[in-house]
Amino acid sequence: MLALALALAVPVGGTATPRHAGGPKPKPPRPSAIAKKRKPRRHVRKARLTLGDRAALLALREVGTPYAWGGGGPGGFDCSGLTSWAYGKLGVLLPHNAAAQFGVGRAVQRSKLRRGDLLFFYGLGHVGIYLGGGRMVHAPQSGRNVEVVRLADHYAERLVGARRITRA
Repeated sequence: MLALALALAVPVGGTATPRHAGGPKPKPPRPSAIAKKRKPRRHVRKARLTLGDRAALLALREVGTPYAWGGGGPGGFDCSGLTSWAYGKLGVLLPHNAAAQFGVGRAVQRSKLRRGDLLFFYGLGHVGIYLGGGRMVHAPQSGRNVEVVRLADHYAERLVGARRITRA
């Protein structure tokens, strides 16, 4: 039986490797996946989203939602309703009033703003969430929808202050 298997494996002419006339040499067979040496995996730490990052992302999902005076979402928001709703979804209770929200968290300098910081305007009568890159998401006024705006366009000179919200 072994002789029959060997006879079938070796072509007539005597060698087990085929000859190639002038063509490229065949590539050697690939080693099995088991035989390959694998480089050790480096454990790459994924950056965790901060509380502010997550609040900003939640508020961004509401872009296009209509402004509603006294609205706390999700069908309609006023400015402080949007901020309190976004942080509330993350377990942080904020008052539904821009001036009252100014007393929560810690003060942040304009040069140190991070995504998720609350921005206060108009003598504390308006609040938005900083997105980074000089932009914020907010619920502007009646007849408009939650939107993203550049601070430089209308709001930078009216900024009263900023607060960073952290877990209690």
